Amino acid sequence: MKLCTLSTGDHVYRYYKSIVIPFEQPRKVASTAIVNGGYREDLTAVFNNDCNPGAGMSSIMRGPTYQEHMRIITEEIGLDPATTAGMGTAASMQNVAIHSLAYETLTVTAIVTGGVEVNGGRVGDPADYFQPLDKNTREKPGTINIILVIDADLPPGMLNRAMVTCTEAKTAALQELMAGSNYSNGLATGSGTDQTIVVANPASPLYLESAGKHSKLGELIGRTVLPAVKEALLKQTGLSPRHQHSLLRRLKRFGITEESIWQVYITGGEQVIKLKFLSQLYQLDSDSHLVTYTTLYIHLLDQLQWELLSGDEVREAGNELLAAAAARFGVAAPAITTIGLDSCLQAWQTLVLAIVRTNLQTTCTDDSN
Repeated sequence: MKLCTLSTGDHVYRYYKSIVIPFEQPRKVASTAIVNGGYREDLTAVFNNDCNPGAGMSSIMRGPTYQEHMRIITEEIGLDPATTAGMGTAASMQNVAIHSLAYETLTVTAIVTGGVEVNGGRVGDPADYFQPLDKNTREKPGTINIILVIDADLPPGMLNRAMVTCTEAKTAALQELMAGSNYSNGLATGSGTDQTIVVANPASPLYLESAGKHSKLGELIGRTVLPAVKEALLKQTGLSPRHQHSLLRRLKRFGITEESIWQVYITGGEQVIKLKFLSQLYQLDSDSHLVTYTTLYIHLLDQLQWELLSGDEVREAGNELLAAAAARFGVAAPAITTIGLDSCLQAWQTLVLAIVRTNLQTTCTDDSN
């Protein structure tokens, strides 16, 4: 199935669980691809492949190494493994987002698939391993995969600069969605396995030597990649501003979940069954007042960790937010007793639990009447 025709004259196809771009003419390509990656001028095609066999199933390598796996996939989709660069992902190609913008004779197109619910992380998070491997080792499939097509000629180094700008745009999209890391309490800057392919057109009469944020090319990269990443995440996992308007999703990266709140609740000897407890918590989850207060409170915690506010400043402002939220819901206000992240989180969890407990008592009273 042909999805679109690029301004370069190349066609974008979707078949065999892949997004495929065969080149009509020679192209300049810089990519993070494990096979035929780096800077190349001899490639005949690029692609993005979904290696997920099905919902709830682990991705399976078709060969003993990632290189062999990609060779098999490349041949199956009818391309030459020696002159093709490809990316692997667990995201569905049905959820691809394509955004294109033009300025005068310059056109930039971003073709994106992605998801960060499972593998989203923040640069500098604690890593899982340090294990130097053979060059023929398996590689994990990428999660946010981007093919960026620039209909202009660029010197080799500028393709790399375009990739930097592209990466900044991806991170900005995640920042605007307040997507949390799965490996720390920070905001995600990407996933642990993202990949990018940048394509330039040496046949274009337009020659550009800048791809940074001060250039029009850099602007167009940002304005195509950022919304394309957001659209791809929405299609793949439902991640969106509306989805993030949630007490529990905002608190998740700090380890406060429905289960942690429940565990604190039952230590008090309460007799309400878990189903009723969670029902009240979920009703509270999207409450506009509590989500707003929680968002402001969490931003204080980020400022504390980034050392932009002192512990005393955060404690004072945090206690003011605790008092305001408690007054709104008619419960006693907890207080941050000591300076530090743990004390701040405990105070907010205590507030949420107090609101849930009050609502449960009201519900039980109504039921008895």
